[in-house]
Amino acid sequence: MADKHARFRATVIPSGNAAGVEVPEQVIEDFGAGRRAPVLITVNGHSWRSRVAAMRGQLLIGLSAANRAAAGIELGDEIEMELTLDEQPREVDVPDELAAALRKANLRKAFDALSYSRRRQHALAVENAKTAPTRQRRIEAVLAALYGD
Repeated sequence: MADKHARFRATVIPSGNAAGVEVPEQVIEDFGAGRRAPVLITVNGHSWRSRVAAMRGQLLIGLSAANRAAAGIELGDEIEMELTLDEQPREVDVPDELAAALRKANLRKAFDALSYSRRRQHALAVENAKTAPTRQRRIEAVLAALYGD
């Protein structure tokens, strides 16, 4: 069975407007889950879920500004990173109003067929709306996207 846990040291590098770390090729090979393996990342006690990205011949883990701040790291820091192959299903909490609209429009299957990232993006857009009209517009936008309008 493949080793599903690894620790390594890496330098936080800028990449355009983002930041990331390079993942050793052997780590991903040992996971045996492909080059875009889903992983649980832990840095300085802060954990989050993501995927390995294959870009320009490198295997990378993106580090959002929020995750860098939560882990207390900055560009150029050398960090100890812990990766665990993430074999848990990626579930999205769908706001009640969005779930009801999806059922009414008979689009729940289409919504569930979207990638985790796309489902999460739609759910957060609705959830983060500050007013009822904004929330409704965002729900309508999700439905329109699923209809293909």
